[in-house]
Amino acid sequence: MEYVLYADSLFLVNFVMNLYLLLLVDQSTLRTATRGRILLGAAVGGAGEILPFLIPGPAVLRAGLGILAGTAGMLYAAFPVRGLRMFLKLLEKLLLYSFCVGGAILFLIRAVPGLRRFLTGIFGIMGAGGICFLFLRPRARGGGREDGLCLARLTGEKARVTVTALIDSGNSLTEPISGKPVCIVDAQVLETLLEKRPERFRAIPYHSIGKSRGILEGYLLPELEIELDGVRRSFRRVWIAAGPEGIGNPENKEAESVKMIVNPTLLSGRKKGGPHKRQNERIYDTESGITG
Repeated sequence: MEYVLYADSLFLVNFVMNLYLLLLVDQSTLRTATRGRILLGAAVGGAGEILPFLIPGPAVLRAGLGILAGTAGMLYAAFPVRGLRMFLKLLEKLLLYSFCVGGAILFLIRAVPGLRRFLTGIFGIMGAGGICFLFLRPRARGGGREDGLCLARLTGEKARVTVTALIDSGNSLTEPISGKPVCIVDAQVLETLLEKRPERFRAIPYHSIGKSRGILEGYLLPELEIELDGVRRSFRRVWIAAGPEGIGNPENKEAESVKMIVNPTLLSGRKKGGPHKRQNERIYDTESGITG
């Protein structure tokens, strides 16, 4: 019996399914991939499925080589992989979502015999994969980023400091002019980062339990790198402010080591609110504590 393989159909199916998987992996980590890189990664993974049919050798060896090259190439093309630990974490997420999507499609094929012919076709596979993607997407979004401990590397004017940080959904502070998220750091960390406190700063209005309202001094940090479960992501020009009180809790050793509270909006890339009118920015951009 002879089988006819259509390379374009094989590539299309794998490209679309890889696209679903890479989007899920990206949303469940620190969103380090760009749209262009995700598309490139999906294409590399699709090409890896065609590779076994283009090289000589035993079928098992060719299939294994295609899977290895396609999977590794797909992750390296889609994400800025920094080290083995990050690669293994991304691979873990990819295998998890591959198992979920593949298992769901097989379940549908067996549970609904009337749709078997459709679900085993090109558009059926892509459609079923899309349904699985829409189901998993809300669960993947966040991926432990809403609350949890991470490692933060802050680069200031005179020093680079590495601290334990808490990603806390309770921190919703934003810089009032740009609408960008603000992270809270320990006062001692801020003093270490700055050569000296500039006379000009942004006023960050806030309110908390026990104090109805107040003003924090906000400063632009040149660079911030967040590491969570081996996955790293760098940010440029991040707003930080020193908390009015110590961040750590002396009664909790784990909380005592926390020197920074990360606004989760920074990791999601979404803005809460937005910039004010342009004329306000011109008036208040270089003012001091009365800003806002």
